[in-house]
Amino acid sequence: MTMQTIVGIDLGKHHLDVAIEPTHDAFRVPHDEAGISALITRLKTHVPDQIILEAGGPLAAQLAGQLAAEGLAVVVVNPRQVRDFARATGQLAKTDLLDARVLCAFAAAVRPPSRPLKDETTQALSALIARRRQLLQMLVAEKNRLGTAAPGPVKRNLTAHIRWLQRCLEDTDRELRGQIQDSPVWQARENLLAGVPGIGRITAQALIGDLPELGQLNDKQIAALAGLAPFNRDSGTLRGRRHIWGGRWQVRTALYMATLAAIRCNPPIKAFYARLRLAGKPPKVAITACMRKLLVILNAMVRDNAPWQGPTMA
Repeated sequence: MTMQTIVGIDLGKHHLDVAIEPTHDAFRVPHDEAGISALITRLKTHVPDQIILEAGGPLAAQLAGQLAAEGLAVVVVNPRQVRDFARATGQLAKTDLLDARVLCAFAAAVRPPSRPLKDETTQALSALIARRRQLLQMLVAEKNRLGTAAPGPVKRNLTAHIRWLQRCLEDTDRELRGQIQDSPVWQARENLLAGVPGIGRITAQALIGDLPELGQLNDKQIAALAGLAPFNRDSGTLRGRRHIWGGRWQVRTALYMATLAAIRCNPPIKAFYARLRLAGKPPKVAITACMRKLLVILNAMVRDNAPWQGPTMA
Protein backbone atom coordinates (compact mmCIF):
# COMPACT_ATOMS: atom_id res chain seq x y z
CA MET A 1 0.00 0.00 0.00
CA THR A 2 1.58 3.29 -1.09
CA MET A 3 1.71 6.18 1.37
CA GLN A 4 -0.11 9.35 0.50
CA THR A 5 1.79 12.57 -0.04
CA ILE A 6 0.37 15.17 2.33
CA VAL A 7 1.29 18.85 2.45
CA GLY A 8 0.67 20.98 5.54
CA ILE A 9 0.78 24.76 5.20
CA ASP A 10 1.00 27.04 8.23
CA LEU A 11 -0.30 30.39 7.06
CA GLY A 12 1.22 33.60 8.38
CA LYS A 13 0.70 37.20 7.38
CA HIS A 14 4.19 37.53 5.89
CA HIS A 15 5.22 33.96 5.05
CA LEU A 16 3.99 30.40 4.53
CA ASP A 17 5.67 27.44 6.22
CA VAL A 18 5.28 24.20 4.29
CA ALA A 19 5.86 20.60 5.41
CA ILE A 20 5.62 17.58 3.11
CA GLU A 21 5.18 14.02 4.32
CA PRO A 22 6.37 11.30 4.10
CA THR A 23 9.48 12.89 2.52
CA HIS A 24 9.96 15.22 5.56
CA ASP A 25 10.67 18.16 3.23
CA ALA A 26 10.12 21.61 4.71
CA PHE A 27 10.52 25.12 3.38
CA ARG A 28 9.26 28.68 3.71
CA VAL A 29 8.05 31.11 1.04
CA PRO A 30 6.94 34.73 1.29
CA HIS A 31 3.19 35.22 1.56
CA ASP A 32 2.88 37.31 -1.56
CA GLU A 33 2.08 36.77 -5.23
CA ALA A 34 5.61 35.64 -6.15
CA GLY A 35 5.86 33.34 -3.14
CA ILE A 36 2.53 31.66 -3.84
CA SER A 37 3.48 31.17 -7.50
CA ALA A 38 6.75 29.52 -6.42
CA LEU A 39 4.84 27.38 -3.91
CA ILE A 40 2.41 26.14 -6.57
CA THR A 41 5.26 25.28 -8.94
CA ARG A 42 7.06 23.33 -6.24
CA LEU A 43 3.95 21.50 -5.05
CA LYS A 44 3.13 20.34 -8.55
CA THR A 45 6.45 18.47 -8.65
CA HIS A 46 5.40 16.50 -5.54
CA VAL A 47 1.86 15.75 -6.84
CA PRO A 48 0.31 15.82 -3.32
CA ASP A 49 -2.75 13.71 -2.55
CA GLN A 50 -3.95 16.38 -0.11
CA ILE A 51 -2.96 19.88 0.97
CA ILE A 52 -4.24 20.91 4.36
CA LEU A 53 -4.40 24.34 5.99
CA GLU A 54 -6.32 25.87 8.85
CA ALA A 55 -9.31 28.14 8.39
CA GLY A 56 -8.15 31.67 9.12
CA GLY A 57 -10.37 34.24 7.48
CA PRO A 58 -9.89 35.83 4.05
CA LEU A 59 -6.17 34.99 3.75
CA ALA A 60 -6.79 31.25 4.14
CA ALA A 61 -9.76 31.37 1.78
CA GLN A 62 -7.74 33.19 -0.88
CA LEU A 63 -4.81 30.77 -0.65
CA ALA A 64 -7.10 27.74 -0.75
CA GLY A 65 -8.87 29.16 -3.79
CA GLN A 66 -5.57 29.79 -5.60
CA LEU A 67 -4.34 26.26 -4.92
CA ALA A 68 -7.64 24.69 -5.94
CA ALA A 69 -7.66 26.71 -9.16
CA GLU A 70 -4.37 25.00 -10.08
CA GLY A 71 -5.99 21.59 -9.69
CA LEU A 72 -4.44 20.85 -6.27
CA ALA A 73 -6.54 18.98 -3.68
CA VAL A 74 -7.04 21.38 -0.76
CA VAL A 75 -8.79 20.82 2.57
CA VAL A 76 -9.45 23.65 5.04
CA VAL A 77 -9.88 22.45 8.63
CA ASN A 78 -10.97 23.87 11.96
CA PRO A 79 -7.92 25.20 13.90
CA ARG A 80 -9.37 23.99 17.21
CA GLN A 81 -9.45 20.39 15.96
CA VAL A 82 -5.79 20.61 14.97
CA ARG A 83 -4.76 22.11 18.33
CA ASP A 84 -6.65 19.39 20.20
CA PHE A 85 -4.96 16.77 18.02
CA ALA A 86 -1.52 18.24 18.76
CA ARG A 87 -2.13 18.19 22.51
CA ALA A 88 -3.50 14.65 22.34
CA THR A 89 -0.32 13.46 20.59
CA GLY A 90 1.94 15.23 23.07
CA GLN A 91 3.04 18.00 20.70
CA LEU A 92 3.14 20.92 23.13
CA ALA A 93 5.88 22.99 21.50
CA LYS A 94 4.73 25.44 18.87
CA THR A 95 6.57 26.96 15.93
CA ASP A 96 5.40 27.68 12.41
CA LEU A 97 7.24 24.65 11.02
CA LEU A 98 5.95 22.37 13.81
CA ASP A 99 2.42 23.61 13.09
CA ALA A 100 2.84 22.63 9.43
CA ARG A 101 4.06 19.16 10.44
CA VAL A 102 1.15 18.75 12.87
CA LEU A 103 -1.23 19.53 10.00
CA CYS A 104 0.33 16.68 8.00
CA ALA A 105 -0.02 14.28 10.94
CA PHE A 106 -3.60 15.39 11.51
CA ALA A 107 -4.50 14.78 7.86
CA ALA A 108 -2.86 11.34 7.87
CA ALA A 109 -4.66 10.27 11.05
CA VAL A 110 -8.08 11.88 10.65
CA ARG A 111 -8.50 11.94 6.85
CA PRO A 112 -10.61 15.13 6.83
CA PRO A 113 -13.18 15.07 4.02
CA SER A 114 -12.94 17.54 1.15
CA ARG A 115 -15.66 20.15 0.71
CA PRO A 116 -16.25 22.41 -2.28
CA LEU A 117 -14.40 25.70 -1.81
CA LYS A 118 -15.98 29.08 -2.38
CA ASP A 119 -15.31 30.44 -5.83
CA GLU A 120 -13.92 33.95 -6.32
CA THR A 121 -17.32 35.65 -6.65
CA THR A 122 -18.67 33.92 -3.53
CA GLN A 123 -15.56 34.97 -1.61
CA ALA A 124 -16.12 38.56 -2.71
CA LEU A 125 -19.76 38.40 -1.57
CA SER A 126 -18.74 36.88 1.77
CA ALA A 127 -16.14 39.63 2.25
CA LEU A 128 -18.78 42.31 1.62
CA ILE A 129 -21.12 40.67 4.14
CA ALA A 130 -18.31 40.60 6.69
CA ARG A 131 -17.57 44.28 6.01
CA ARG A 132 -21.22 45.16 6.52
CA ARG A 133 -21.13 43.34 9.86
CA GLN A 134 -18.04 45.32 10.89
CA LEU A 135 -19.64 48.64 9.90
CA LEU A 136 -22.73 47.82 11.97
CA GLN A 137 -20.58 46.98 15.00
CA MET A 138 -18.67 50.25 14.67
CA LEU A 139 -21.89 52.20 14.19
CA VAL A 140 -23.45 50.75 17.34
CA ALA A 141 -20.28 51.45 19.33
CA GLU A 142 -20.08 55.07 18.16
CA LYS A 143 -23.77 55.67 18.88
CA ASN A 144 -23.27 54.32 22.41
CA ARG A 145 -20.34 56.68 22.89
CA LEU A 146 -22.37 59.59 21.54
CA GLY A 147 -25.01 58.98 24.20
CA THR A 148 -22.52 59.63 27.01
CA ALA A 149 -20.28 62.24 25.33
CA ALA A 150 -20.21 65.78 26.69
CA PRO A 151 -21.04 68.62 24.29
CA GLY A 152 -17.99 69.87 22.45
CA PRO A 153 -15.32 68.60 20.02
CA VAL A 154 -15.72 64.91 20.96
CA LYS A 155 -19.44 64.96 20.35
CA ARG A 156 -18.99 66.73 17.00
CA ASN A 157 -16.35 64.18 16.02
CA LEU A 158 -18.62 61.27 16.96
CA THR A 159 -21.53 62.77 15.04
CA ALA A 160 -19.40 63.21 11.91
CA HIS A 161 -18.04 59.67 12.20
CA ILE A 162 -21.53 58.22 12.61
CA ARG A 163 -22.67 59.98 9.45
CA TRP A 164 -19.64 58.64 7.57
CA LEU A 165 -20.28 55.10 8.80
CA GLN A 166 -23.93 55.36 7.76
CA ARG A 167 -22.87 56.40 4.24
CA CYS A 168 -20.41 53.49 4.12
CA LEU A 169 -23.17 51.13 5.22
CA GLU A 170 -25.50 52.41 2.51
CA ASP A 171 -22.74 52.01 -0.11
CA THR A 172 -22.07 48.46 1.07
CA ASP A 173 -25.77 47.59 0.91
CA ARG A 174 -25.92 48.90 -2.66
CA GLU A 175 -22.85 46.85 -3.58
CA LEU A 176 -24.40 43.74 -2.05
CA ARG A 177 -27.64 44.25 -3.96
CA GLY A 178 -25.66 44.76 -7.15
CA GLN A 179 -23.67 41.55 -6.71
CA ILE A 180 -26.83 39.54 -6.01
CA GLN A 181 -28.64 41.04 -9.02
CA ASP A 182 -25.68 40.30 -11.29
CA SER A 183 -26.14 36.58 -10.64
CA PRO A 184 -29.44 34.98 -11.73
CA VAL A 185 -28.73 32.01 -9.44
CA TRP A 186 -28.13 34.20 -6.38
CA GLN A 187 -31.12 36.39 -7.19
CA ALA A 188 -33.39 33.36 -7.43
CA ARG A 189 -32.02 31.98 -4.16
CA GLU A 190 -32.43 35.31 -2.37
CA ASN A 191 -36.05 35.51 -3.51
CA LEU A 192 -36.64 31.92 -2.39
CA LEU A 193 -35.16 32.45 1.07
CA ALA A 194 -36.69 35.89 1.59
CA GLY A 195 -40.12 34.36 0.97
CA VAL A 196 -39.95 32.69 4.39
CA PRO A 197 -41.53 34.78 7.19
CA GLY A 198 -38.71 36.03 9.40
CA ILE A 199 -36.02 35.85 6.70
CA GLY A 200 -35.15 39.29 5.36
CA ARG A 201 -32.94 40.21 2.43
CA ILE A 202 -29.87 40.72 4.64
CA THR A 203 -30.27 37.29 6.23
CA ALA A 204 -30.79 35.72 2.80
CA GLN A 205 -27.61 37.38 1.52
CA ALA A 206 -25.68 36.16 4.59
CA LEU A 207 -26.82 32.58 3.96
CA ILE A 208 -25.82 32.81 0.29
CA GLY A 209 -22.35 34.14 1.10
CA ASP A 210 -21.53 32.34 4.35
CA LEU A 211 -23.37 29.03 3.83
CA PRO A 212 -23.05 28.13 0.12
CA GLU A 213 -23.50 24.44 1.09
CA LEU A 214 -27.18 25.13 1.83
CA GLY A 215 -29.28 22.62 -0.09
CA GLN A 216 -26.31 20.31 -0.77
CA LEU A 217 -26.11 18.53 2.61
CA ASN A 218 -28.57 16.52 4.68
CA ASP A 219 -30.28 17.97 7.75
CA LYS A 220 -27.72 16.75 10.29
CA GLN A 221 -24.76 17.87 8.20
CA ILE A 222 -26.09 21.38 7.58
CA ALA A 223 -26.98 21.79 11.28
CA ALA A 224 -23.46 20.70 12.30
CA LEU A 225 -21.86 23.02 9.74
CA ALA A 226 -23.78 25.97 11.19
CA GLY A 227 -22.97 24.89 14.76
CA LEU A 228 -26.59 24.08 15.59
CA ALA A 229 -26.27 20.31 16.11
CA PRO A 230 -26.56 19.30 19.80
CA PHE A 231 -23.80 17.00 21.05
CA ASN A 232 -24.21 14.42 23.82
CA ARG A 233 -22.39 14.77 27.15
CA ASP A 234 -23.00 11.33 28.67
CA SER A 235 -20.74 9.13 30.77
CA GLY A 236 -21.83 5.91 32.45
CA THR A 237 -25.16 6.54 34.12
CA LEU A 238 -24.73 10.32 33.84
CA ARG A 239 -26.85 11.98 31.19
CA GLY A 240 -25.56 15.50 30.66
CA ARG A 241 -27.24 18.38 28.90
CA ARG A 242 -26.80 18.59 25.13
CA HIS A 243 -24.87 21.57 23.83
CA ILE A 244 -24.18 23.03 20.42
CA TRP A 245 -20.50 23.41 19.57
CA GLY A 246 -18.34 24.93 16.85
CA GLY A 247 -19.68 25.74 13.41
CA ARG A 248 -19.98 29.07 11.63
CA TRP A 249 -20.83 31.79 14.10
CA GLN A 250 -21.70 34.22 11.30
CA VAL A 251 -24.50 31.91 10.15
CA ARG A 252 -25.76 31.45 13.71
CA THR A 253 -25.82 35.22 14.26
CA ALA A 254 -27.90 35.76 11.11
CA LEU A 255 -30.24 32.89 11.97
CA TYR A 256 -30.66 34.05 15.57
CA MET A 257 -32.08 37.42 14.53
CA ALA A 258 -34.23 35.78 11.85
CA THR A 259 -35.56 33.24 14.35
CA LEU A 260 -36.59 35.93 16.82
CA ALA A 261 -38.68 37.44 14.03
CA ALA A 262 -39.97 34.02 12.93
CA ILE A 263 -41.17 33.22 16.45
CA ARG A 264 -43.51 36.21 16.12
CA CYS A 265 -44.63 35.94 12.50
CA ASN A 266 -43.90 32.43 11.17
CA PRO A 267 -46.75 30.06 12.22
CA PRO A 268 -44.78 26.75 12.24
CA ILE A 269 -41.82 28.25 14.11
CA LYS A 270 -44.13 30.14 16.47
CA ALA A 271 -46.06 26.95 17.29
CA PHE A 272 -42.84 24.95 17.71
CA TYR A 273 -41.42 27.54 20.12
CA ALA A 274 -44.68 27.54 22.13
CA ARG A 275 -44.61 23.72 22.43
CA LEU A 276 -41.02 23.77 23.68
CA ARG A 277 -41.75 26.45 26.27
CA LEU A 278 -44.83 24.55 27.49
CA ALA A 279 -42.63 21.47 27.83
CA GLY A 280 -40.43 23.45 30.23
CA LYS A 281 -37.52 24.25 27.90
CA PRO A 282 -35.62 27.46 28.79
CA PRO A 283 -36.02 30.32 26.28
CA LYS A 284 -32.46 30.03 24.94
CA VAL A 285 -32.82 26.28 24.40
CA ALA A 286 -36.15 26.78 22.64
CA ILE A 287 -34.75 29.54 20.42
CA THR A 288 -31.76 27.38 19.46
CA ALA A 289 -34.09 24.50 18.57
CA CYS A 290 -36.15 26.90 16.44
CA MET A 291 -32.97 28.10 14.70
CA ARG A 292 -32.13 24.52 13.82
CA LYS A 293 -35.69 23.84 12.60
CA LEU A 294 -35.68 27.00 10.48
CA LEU A 295 -32.30 26.05 8.97
CA VAL A 296 -33.55 22.55 8.12
CA ILE A 297 -36.60 24.06 6.41
CA LEU A 298 -34.42 26.44 4.39
CA ASN A 299 -32.08 23.60 3.46
CA ALA A 300 -35.00 21.54 2.11
CA MET A 301 -36.40 24.52 0.19
CA VAL A 302 -33.07 25.20 -1.55
CA ARG A 303 -32.46 21.51 -2.21
CA ASP A 304 -35.88 21.06 -3.85
CA ASN A 305 -36.09 24.63 -5.22
CA ALA A 306 -39.49 24.79 -3.50
CA PRO A 307 -41.03 28.08 -2.34
CA TRP A 308 -42.39 28.61 1.16
CA GLN A 309 -45.67 26.77 1.68
CA GLY A 310 -46.68 27.99 5.12
CA PRO A 311 -47.74 25.46 7.77
CA THR A 312 -47.10 22.54 5.38
CA MET A 313 -43.33 23.23 5.70
CA ALA A 314 -43.32 22.32 9.41
